[in-house]
Order: sequence, then C-alpha cells, then structure tokens
Amino acid sequence: MYTFPTEARKVLEAMPVPLAYYQRDGEDRIVATLVTDGLCRMMNADRQTLTSLLNGSMFDRIHPDDVGRVARITGEFSKHLCGYDVIYRGKYNPDDDYHYIHSVGKFQPTPDGSDLAVIVYTDISSAQGEGRFLVENYELFQKDHFYTDPVTGLPNGNYLHEFADERVNRLRDGNRQAALFHFDVRGMRSYNAQYGYSKGDDLLRLVADVLKDHFPDAMIARAAEDHFIVITEYTDSRDVTATIESANARIRSGAYGNTLGIQVGICLYDANTDTAKAMERARIAHRDIGHDLNRLFAVYTHETDERYWNQQYILETFEQALQQEWIKIYYQAIMRVKTGRAAALEALARWVDPVRGIISPGEFIPVLEKYHLLYRLDLYMVEQFLKELPLRAEVGLPIIPVSINFSAQDFDHADIVASLNALFQRHGVDKENIIIEITEQDVATATDRFKQQLHDLRNNGYRLWFDDFGSGYSSLNVLSQFDVDVLKIDLEFLRHLDDHNGANRHIMRAIVEMAKKLGIRTLVEGMETQAHLQFLREIGCDFAQGFYYYKPESLASIIFKIRKGNAILACESPQERRQLRQEWNAARSNPDP
Repeated sequence: MYTFPTEARKVLEAMPVPLAYYQRDGEDRIVATLVTDGLCRMMNADRQTLTSLLNGSMFDRIHPDDVGRVARITGEFSKHLCGYDVIYRGKYNPDDDYHYIHSVGKFQPTPDGSDLAVIVYTDISSAQGEGRFLVENYELFQKDHFYTDPVTGLPNGNYLHEFADERVNRLRDGNRQAALFHFDVRGMRSYNAQYGYSKGDDLLRLVADVLKDHFPDAMIARAAEDHFIVITEYTDSRDVTATIESANARIRSGAYGNTLGIQVGICLYDANTDTAKAMERARIAHRDIGHDLNRLFAVYTHETDERYWNQQYILETFEQALQQEWIKIYYQAIMRVKTGRAAALEALARWVDPVRGIISPGEFIPVLEKYHLLYRLDLYMVEQFLKELPLRAEVGLPIIPVSINFSAQDFDHADIVASLNALFQRHGVDKENIIIEITEQDVATATDRFKQQLHDLRNNGYRLWFDDFGSGYSSLNVLSQFDVDVLKIDLEFLRHLDDHNGANRHIMRAIVEMAKKLGIRTLVEGMETQAHLQFLREIGCDFAQGFYYYKPESLASIIFKIRKGNAILACESPQERRQLRQEWNAARSNPDP
C-alpha cells in the first residue's frame, strides 16, 4: 500500500476541504488511508473515529433506500468501470437525521504506481430554492427494492447479507457484545386466513414499527415472510426480557385481530461467528421454544445445539431405523396381584442405534410426536410383536396378551382400526393377544371423530386400557363414555404414597372401589417394594407393574437367559386366564349389596 510522506500527510490532513483518500489493502478491501480536517468537521468526529467508521460500517449510516445504489457505484468505481458522482442520504451519527451528501471521486497517480482514490464530500442539506427542490423531488431517491422490503420499508435479506457483518464489527471494535435476534410472528398463517392478507401486512408493519421503537440503535431487517432480524448490543438478560415483553405487549394490543405475538431466538456472537452462522443458531434457539406459549425467547447455547442435532438425527434416520429394525420391543410384565403371576406384557420401544447406541424414548418419542410420526412407530410396534409371536412359541415362552401404547395423534394420520385388522389378518393371530393403551389425557380431550374410532376399536374386538389415570388430566366423565377394561393408575401415586399424611392411600383406595363398581379393573404402575405390594393387596387392586416384579427386557435377552438355564417368568395359562375372567364377570353381575 502507498504510504504518504510525513510532511505531505500533515499538509493534506490539515486541508479544510472534506475529502478522504482510499486504496486497496493486502486483503483487497477498500480502506480509507487519510481523512482531512474538513471531513472531520463536517462529520463531527475525530480523525481516528472517522477513519474507523469509513473502514468499518459506512454503509450502515446510509439510508436503506440509497445503500444499494451507492454500493454498486462504489464497486464499479473501484474497478475503474465508471466515475464516482453520487448523491445519497447519510447520517454522521446514529441518532442524527439524514443529511443529503454529494460525493465526487477520481483516481490520483502516486509515485509508486498505487491505485489511490480521492473522494470529496459536500453536505447539500442546506441547499436552498430550486437546488433543494431538485434534490428532494427528483427521482434520485426511489426505493432500492434489491435492499428494501416493500411491505415494511425495512432493509431486507439482501441488505443483511451485504452489511450485517459491518455492524457486528463496529460493535466488536467498541468491545460490546453483539447479538442477533430472530423474531417470528406466531400464527401468521392463521392471522392471514382469518383477517386477510391486507391486515396481515398491517401486522407486519406494526411489528416493524415496534422493533424500531424498542431497538433504536439496532440494524433491523425483515428477512422473509414473518421473520425479522435485529442486530444490536446485548447488555443484560433482564433488559432483554423487559424489552421483548414490552414489544410483545404492544404488538398484541395494537394488532387488528387476535395474535399470539412474537417468539425470539437469540444468538450471541463470538469471535468465530459471522451473521450467516448467527442466523442459523438463532433459528435453532427459536425452534427450541417449540409450542411453549409461556416462553417468549431462548438464547442459543451449546446444549441447544446438541438438542437440535439430536432431533435432526432422529428425524433423518427414523425411516431407516424402522426398515433395519433398530427399534426393538422391550417387554415388561404386568402381574396379577392376587396370584403373583404375569397376566400380560407391556411392549416398550427402545431404539438401539448402530451409531449412537441406546436412544431413550424420552428423546425420540417427543420428536416423533412433534412431527406427527408417532402412528408409524405404534403400528410398527404391533407388527414387530406379531412377528415375534412365532419365535416366542418356538422357544416355549407362554403366550400372554401384550399391551401397546397408541396416541390420539395416531388416529388423525391413519385408519388405526383398519390397519390393525389388516395386520392381524395377515399374520393369522387372534385379537385376544393385544391390548390397546390410550392415555387418559388423550381420552379426556378427545374429538368426536377420535371418540368414534375408540368405539370402533371395541366393536372390532380390541381391548382398551386407559393409561396414566390421575396424572393431572383426570376427567371422571370419560368413564361414562367408553367401555374400558382397565384403568392404569399413574405411578406417581405409589412413589408418593405417604406424602401429605398418606393422602394418596385414600385416593387410590377410592379409585379402586369406584372402578370395581363400574366393572373396570385397575392396574398400578411403579411398584418397587414389598410394602407397595402389600398395600395393593389391601385395597383390592387387580394388576401391578414395576421393577419389584420385572424390568423391561428384549425377546433376544429373554431367549438368551432361557438357553443359559434360567427359569421362565411365571405366567397365567389360557385356562387360568379364562377362569379368572369368568370369576370377574360373575362378580360384576352380582355386585356386593
């Protein structure tokens, strides 16, 4: 790069004319190498600050409607493709009004042959009469739609791509923490459908105005659709919380119709983060909020990133996991309290991944539920159970019924009754061998269509159990609407049996007694001690399930133990099961007075 001689630099810097010299540095960037006293006075800045501004974020101070034109002319001028003569609106300081600035530039030869450009700046905001009229009304300041969103008037994604990193660098130069906020308008599609696209555009403009008021010193852009990007300094989490809550309240109160407001994902820049990466991370943080209406924002962390990529792995490999049978059935015994023998098994899904090892249901089931894929898993579990039945018989394992969990969501995406009928017909297996479990929460909030399908299950010969009874969603009304075989009482009752002066003992006793009067049998989950077993016998509970009896095991593990000479789990015979059922039915028809 060309270096000005010391005396020449002093003379040039002392010039009253507002001008700056520019040249390319070793990284092919255009940088200001000298600014005059006249330019410092015009822009009300000291030489060091002004040089830093011109090199770091001068486009950030130019009106969004003008920045594209100035950027293009600057780029072409630097390549000697055109002259430099441009009028634009710019700010000397972020809080200033825009000034009308006329810039004229030319290349100047240097003794060493460097490519040196000099640009002279004139503030024409004070122009009077016809000159002022022409500046303000001539078609010089038309909107530059390449950089401007036509609905909100904010900068758009192109502007972000071109100039966002300049803003971030300016914050870094001031030792301030830069942050990118990714705002999303919740339920925008529903809002447009309900109130029309014109009102939807009004809502977007309202969001834009609110963001400008709440983030006055920030770079704000509409990225796409209902997504807004704010790049600003991150100071304190309490300040961020208050600002976002205030903005959300204004949007919700100022909207034409009902809106859920905004959600925000936030990424804090580090030394290795550019804006493209920050936007991706802010979107990941936003997705981490999910459907939680109590969370307005989330800040990206490495834990957020790990959750996101784990979720992506589950989604991307789920189909392969089904085809390769990486998802295994683990069976847990359901014991009859009266006899201590297994009356049924519950089929539990376990993902045994060749890359990640065991993926717990707590990881993959919420992901499948979120993306409406649970029905694939639940029908797969039925088919795997049917495939394993012949192997169970071959090694001498007793054949007892197996319960499989289904979700209300399943019935929205498949004809579950028809699918089950087809599976049982194809495998030639009696429906007596399966039990359908539905959580009581799903039943309590069932739509009419779902209720009809539950009735269809019963009419097609399937037994129906209500799972997690008493888990917080109990509605006794469901017991009068459905013919249910068993209530599975939530395991938290046993875990906290003696809390609050033993309140759960009275509650469980009352549930069992009520169920008996309704002709419904009861099963308690989470039995882990002899004391638990004794209590369940006292209250007349029919079935129990828990680690005290049996931990979940795969069929392969059970067969391995058999071949090692281990005893087979004591199970009811079909004859014993029929006898006990007859006794139960007789008790139902002749209830105690």
